[in-house]
Amino acid sequence: MRDELHPAGFELVTISLDSTGGRRSKRWIEAARPSHPSLIDAAHAVDGLLGIVNVPSGLWIDEAGSVVRPAETAHPGVAVFSQLARPEGLTEYQAETLEVSRGIRVQPRRYAAALRDWVANGAASKFVLTPHEVSTKGGGRSREDAEAAAHFELGSHLLTTGRAEASIPHFRAAHRLQPDNWTYRRQAWSLARTDQGPTDVYDSDFLSEVRRVGAENFYRPLDM
Repeated sequence: MRDELHPAGFELVTISLDSTGGRRSKRWIEAARPSHPSLIDAAHAVDGLLGIVNVPSGLWIDEAGSVVRPAETAHPGVAVFSQLARPEGLTEYQAETLEVSRGIRVQPRRYAAALRDWVANGAASKFVLTPHEVSTKGGGRSREDAEAAAHFELGSHLLTTGRAEASIPHFRAAHRLQPDNWTYRRQAWSLARTDQGPTDVYDSDFLSEVRRVGAENFYRPLDM
């Protein structure tokens, strides 16, 4: 899509949220060989600054540097969960996670159509929001959200400077203060166990939490 829309003045910038500073994500970026700028955010700074609570999320920034749509689910549609084949050699936990994930709902065609409309029509696009609408739709940032961001940044710093044990209380605090932030949760879970399964480090894991909220509620539905 980036290559399709780039001649019309559109640029895509992707950001990997990776507290390891790229040790986990860099190989995927290199394998994809993207034509667009592809960044790594070790501190998850965009979570707090731009309201990212799950991935993939996208927001639109116009030529003047103004956000005209805040963060919302922006699934590319290349791996719709309900159509994923079951590979060989999965553990029981991984197999259960795949089955539950089939219930996750995404709207890639709807998002892509809106994005194309914005690129074609600019400020006249019906999907462009006013600054007030962006602020309202974005939901603002509570004191708890700000504290969660600070704890997560501290945890990431301690982890990347070789103090993994000391990082755990800060990751736990971020989870407690902003429980709807899946990027904070999934990052900490994956650092403890690559498939984000149960450990004695955290009192939750990916599969149990998706079951608790319902796979159909994992992503916020698009409001556009």
